[in-house]
Amino acid sequence: MTKLFSNIKIKDLELKNRIVMAPMCMVAADEEGYAKDWHEIHYASRAIGGTGLIILEATAVESRGRIKEGDLGIWDDSHIEGLARIVQSSKALGAKVGIQLAHAGRKCEVKSEKIIAPSPIAFNDTYPTPEEMTIDDIKFVINAFKEGARRANEAGFDTIEIHGAHGYLINEFLSPLTNKRKDEYGGSIENRVRFLREITQEIKTVWPENKPIILRVSAEEYVEDGNHPEDLVEIINIVKDEGIDIIDISSGGVVPARIDVYPGYQIPFAETIKKGTNLPIIAGGLVTEPDMAEEILKNNRADFIFLGRELLRNPYWPLQAASKLNYDMEWPYSYSRAKI
Repeated sequence: MTKLFSNIKIKDLELKNRIVMAPMCMVAADEEGYAKDWHEIHYASRAIGGTGLIILEATAVESRGRIKEGDLGIWDDSHIEGLARIVQSSKALGAKVGIQLAHAGRKCEVKSEKIIAPSPIAFNDTYPTPEEMTIDDIKFVINAFKEGARRANEAGFDTIEIHGAHGYLINEFLSPLTNKRKDEYGGSIENRVRFLREITQEIKTVWPENKPIILRVSAEEYVEDGNHPEDLVEIINIVKDEGIDIIDISSGGVVPARIDVYPGYQIPFAETIKKGTNLPIIAGGLVTEPDMAEEILKNNRADFIFLGRELLRNPYWPLQAASKLNYDMEWPYSYSRAKI
């Protein structure tokens, strides 16, 4: 039995395999963040191809939380209908579906929006300097994540992912490179994690106990004074009892930095965090070969494998991976009945 195509259940989320479609911004929504028919077809194609868990792209919990114009939104109840159509079509085709709740913080590129961050430090010379968030701003965004989670549940998502990676707002609070605050939200790790902890606490008041919550992190910031995997172990251990069930491991994006990328470059980070937190781990990073995915899972280096651009290039990667691993995967009914 291949590990990649084995079932796994966390709370009421039961997956037919360990293949996860990573959130990837498609920049295909309208100017108000509403989903289009394109999104439904895009995600349904990966469901047909056999992906076990599809996580929708970064979806902004408020309009100034968008990374770019064209990002999906979940800041208004009117967004629910379009998101629900995506959920319904992909689930009908055999996948489970999650959504990444996000706020861009200082990396918002929507020129009409007020840019906010924990500290008034620009990402680089091409980005505007953000306004330092007041306590009222912090409370507002915490509530926006809560309301986003409520809407995600109403839309029928099986899980939500809190976006705490890639230098966006939550990550900006977590990192000593971007958080220079002198109040209770800055300084020590305990203070820097407070924003994430309060977001998680509020989400738990509206998100069903039987549905898991995923946290995506940048496990390595590639700068000496930034966070490293051991720091993320400490951060995660502070918040995991608030209701974090799964960790999705990524890296970088906090500050401009050179990253040496190669197949599996993030897997050692995943191993450190898995060992240090005892939580299920989603890992990836140029993992495109089925044998490599199988090795990572069988050696207990991670519990799920995410694919990003590979699934954009090839929505049917899971079907082809099953063939390479000699696993008799059930093909979509119409394919298996087709007369060739």
